[in-house]
Amino acid sequence: MAKEELIELEGLVTEILPDARYRVKLDAGHEIVAYTAGKMKKNRIKTLAGDRVTVEMSPYDLEKGRLIFRHKDERAASTARRAPPRQQFRRR
Repeated sequence: MAKEELIELEGLVTEILPDARYRVKLDAGHEIVAYTAGKMKKNRIKTLAGDRVTVEMSPYDLEKGRLIFRHKDERAASTARRAPPRQQFRRR
């Protein structure tokens, strides 16, 4: 089967399972078990419970999927505090 035939859906990670798997509740209401895609592992993208994700699924097995994208949380970015800038000392 070609990759173009995969179904992409969005959902919310509800639980982290052993063996780098996640329980994801899709926007349609179904719950599936998904694993992290290779590019997310390679780039060390961490996924936590409560994250919005895009899941790729085969039309032949609608109970399993692959996490291909973790959406950035706009609320966390706006409320996060920045560390104060480091002061650089010069010798005189």
